[in-house]
Amino acid sequence: MTLWIIGHNFRFEMENLCRLFVPREKIVVKTADHEEASSCAGGSEAGIVAAALLRREGDHVRVRCRVSLEDFDETAEDELAAGQADDRCELRMAQLLYGLLSRLFGYTHDWGIVTGVRPVKLLRRMTRESGPEAAAAWFRDQLLVADGKLSLCRETLAREDRVLALSRPDSFSLYISIPFCPTRCDYCSFVSQTVVRAARLIPEYVELLAQEIARTGEIARRLGLRLETVYFGGGTPTTLSAEQLTLLLKTVERSFDLTRLREYTVEAGRPDTVTEEKLRALKATGVSRISINPQTLSDRVLEAIGRRHTAAQFDEAFRLARQCGFRHINTDLIAGLPQDDEEGFRRSLEGIIDRGPESITVHALAMKRASNLVVERRTMASEDETRRTAVAMVADSRRRLESAGYGPYYFYRQSRSAGNQENTGWCRPGYEGLYNVFIMDETHTILACGAGAVTKLKQPGGEYIERIFNYKFPYEYNRGFAEMMARKERVTGFYEENPAETRPEAGTDQPAGGTGPGGIC
Repeated sequence: MTLWIIGHNFRFEMENLCRLFVPREKIVVKTADHEEASSCAGGSEAGIVAAALLRREGDHVRVRCRVSLEDFDETAEDELAAGQADDRCELRMAQLLYGLLSRLFGYTHDWGIVTGVRPVKLLRRMTRESGPEAAAAWFRDQLLVADGKLSLCRETLAREDRVLALSRPDSFSLYISIPFCPTRCDYCSFVSQTVVRAARLIPEYVELLAQEIARTGEIARRLGLRLETVYFGGGTPTTLSAEQLTLLLKTVERSFDLTRLREYTVEAGRPDTVTEEKLRALKATGVSRISINPQTLSDRVLEAIGRRHTAAQFDEAFRLARQCGFRHINTDLIAGLPQDDEEGFRRSLEGIIDRGPESITVHALAMKRASNLVVERRTMASEDETRRTAVAMVADSRRRLESAGYGPYYFYRQSRSAGNQENTGWCRPGYEGLYNVFIMDETHTILACGAGAVTKLKQPGGEYIERIFNYKFPYEYNRGFAEMMARKERVTGFYEENPAETRPEAGTDQPAGGTGPGGIC
């Protein structure tokens, strides 16, 4: 697909909007001056050609979009007053381009022109500024969001707000990255390495990670920050041995004040890494929430996505977790997996519900460019079939989960997701994953340790966020450890520039607000 950008700087939003309709196709973006506009769309380029033009003409601004493919060649345009802000021009351009693409492809998306990761955060901001009914009307009439997705936003917003009220401007969460997996799933694009390839790196990585955790704890204590949640993610943290896990967990225990900790999560994601010894190590050091994630209960689909475990292994891991005393277990499923269908997904979902986890996360398959499915061009259903199947799966999951007593407590969106669907966390009342809500809303500071981890410093009582990046790969992390420890000193500088006087006195529970994503959403 070719996209022409003419007379404006709205490239990011227009390109993302096109990607809603061609998630597997490369989009070539070209720019032109106004004088060249007439020769752009409908020119010599093969495939779909789209053009988005903005021209200021005296007392008005002309917004025009054109989409062509073979016999289809349509244009849509509008005039706005010259004083209109850029965001209004961008919004109108998105509406026009979306309308043309919808006519070309013959369908609309439930999320309309929303392309951002955090629709709930946008709805929260607009509700605060204009009230709930005006915010809902804006989503429906301007962003073209379907009623079903709007109601999901509103339900999630209500649950999230109860969680966000727990946070204070001096609150923070701790994230610890374990970027290793037993094997790499074909849909995965995370920076993680298989144990077979990275085994020699792990002992040194664990030793250095313990040092980073200890140093981060020193900084947090000196600044008087209040730890709310701890999250071990990856990768698959339970790829490590019980001894290595215990070392890291004990380091957290020694380095941080855990007396007010609300949640302690470890992703035990791959059932084939879960053992009784590891579970007892987690339980003994205060872990309160774990994730065991089959993604599907079909052995045929598991094999198709390179997932080297069986549904029976998931059952055994789940049984062991209950036996070891875990009372909050999360389980993940993915809608739109290769070789899965609506009936197979329904069986997996009902099987998970029957096992009774406290929370269930339903993801829509994202076709990421670095995944094996994309890199190796694995055989999949057609794009249209994948879209229709994923939409039906996600809609069915909502009906069945709500009937089973689960409610949505957070969700987010990803680019190139099957059917342009969202990833939603569902839970029984009182079992919200607090860390998930805090990080998705960008509520408070996240101090992050390990390869690929990103510390996000949230201004106390404000909205500014500053990031500190660790090296991505384990070998870089091990080699550049001293440099990362030097970067971590910026945490102290950040809080010196945003002094404690801006925070409420201890004992108050004022949530740290947030801003909506840039652009349209």
